[in-house]
Amino acid sequence: MSSQLACMLSEGRSLRRRALTNQEANLFAGHVGAALAIGRAVRRINVGLFIFAALLLDVALWIFVLLGWESATIPADFAATHQAEFVFPYSHGLLAGIAWSGFAGAAVILVSPPLKKRRLRCAGFVGAAVFSHWLLDALVHVPELPLAGAESTKVGFGLWQDMPVALTLEATIVVLGLWLFVPGATLSRTRKLGLIALCVLILGFTVAGMTVAPPPPSVAAMAGSALATIIVVCAIAFWLGNGPDEKRTGSDFP
Repeated sequence: MSSQLACMLSEGRSLRRRALTNQEANLFAGHVGAALAIGRAVRRINVGLFIFAALLLDVALWIFVLLGWESATIPADFAATHQAEFVFPYSHGLLAGIAWSGFAGAAVILVSPPLKKRRLRCAGFVGAAVFSHWLLDALVHVPELPLAGAESTKVGFGLWQDMPVALTLEATIVVLGLWLFVPGATLSRTRKLGLIALCVLILGFTVAGMTVAPPPPSVAAMAGSALATIIVVCAIAFWLGNGPDEKRTGSDFP
């Protein structure tokens, strides 16, 4: 186990290098905290799946940015605001968020063994984790999240304009998620501590991303860094979440 933890720490250092140049680390911790809170409801699903679900809209965003279907702009005042500007109707529109949530829930049903009574419930919670991303982004973004297409009404409460409030909200969601998930999780003490450490690390990156991170060298670099960060975080979370319950999922999932 010590060698595995050393490997996780090494991945953490790599994650730090990526996150400090990744604007989408801004609400990363809040999404992870929401995933933990939702994961409490269905403990037989690896919490890494809920974390991936909560980050799915960002996965779609950065893939679409690289494909040219959506856009991100690094404004001239990025060093002061630490906020990129987005046109992202296909990943972060309200209708798109609902569609992605439905897609994720349908995927859970399709990969579940037939006639399992709990699969609809599990699908619902995975879909809720996906949609939680849009709800949290609507709180912190300026009005740039479209209700439908790119030209539709855009919403956003703009909490990032009041950074102390936004970061306090971020930390609160993380603490609440850990408080709801960790005590009842059937994980070893080492894995619980590892999950807590991962969340604290991500929260630290979030604070750095909103306060001292330098502007990324390019949008492509920002997109690649964001995707790499999500992969690393989800991989670590899947490993940490591989406790006794998850080892029995052959008969119990979902």
